[in-house]
Amino acid sequence: MISRLIKALPVLIVCVALFVPNAWAGNKKMMAIMAAKNDAMRGLTEQVYGLKVRSSEEVKNMTADSYVGKTDSKTSATLSGIKITDVVYDSQKDIAKATATMTASEIVNIEGANVALNGKVFKHVGFGTSSPSSAGPLKALRAAQIDAYKQLAQQIAGFTLESQTSVENYMLKSDLIQTKVQASLALSEIVDFGWDNSGDAYVKMVLRVDEVAAMLGEAVVGAGEVIEVEGQGAIQDDFKKAKAATKKP
Repeated sequence: MISRLIKALPVLIVCVALFVPNAWAGNKKMMAIMAAKNDAMRGLTEQVYGLKVRSSEEVKNMTADSYVGKTDSKTSATLSGIKITDVVYDSQKDIAKATATMTASEIVNIEGANVALNGKVFKHVGFGTSSPSSAGPLKALRAAQIDAYKQLAQQIAGFTLESQTSVENYMLKSDLIQTKVQASLALSEIVDFGWDNSGDAYVKMVLRVDEVAAMLGEAVVGAGEVIEVEGQGAIQDDFKKAKAATKKP
């Protein structure tokens, strides 16, 4: 009886291992991949359907420690035909990567205009993580994307600049520079992105004016141009820390 029990024990252990989750099972990988897929689809939506960008910057008294810059973006669209490929998960960093691909013939963009895309293929790479501790580089990359969009908006739509300066007895008493931009963008393309050794991110983005004009079916200012910008995003706010340190008595 005992010998039979001993022989059956390995089989029992295998069955338990198959049907009971072990210490290494879990959903971190699934959640990170889910986040990466959503990021990829969001980026594809911004590229194809477009997004609205609103930005303002302010500098007082010629010094960077007074700088305040804020950029907001928004997009919305009903999507279909998006395929997710090249899904990769790095278990050491708890970061997932996914590529969203879409072939489009005609769409209605964020401004409600019909755009003939003539079967063009669009791609966007997205990232995600399951833990806030791993999100720093991904947040920096998103900030760099938004900075690139802001720069494109400034070049394409232009921006408003206001300045006020006061001088008394040959001495500068106050100085203020403010810039504002608000625009809708679509059909821009990320051609390169990455991180430097400190973790700060960069995104190189281009907008081919002739291609946009052909898709819109109308003339666009700047025919023949390829507008290229490089956005930047920081992994930590050491500028705020430096400002706080200078204010201490």
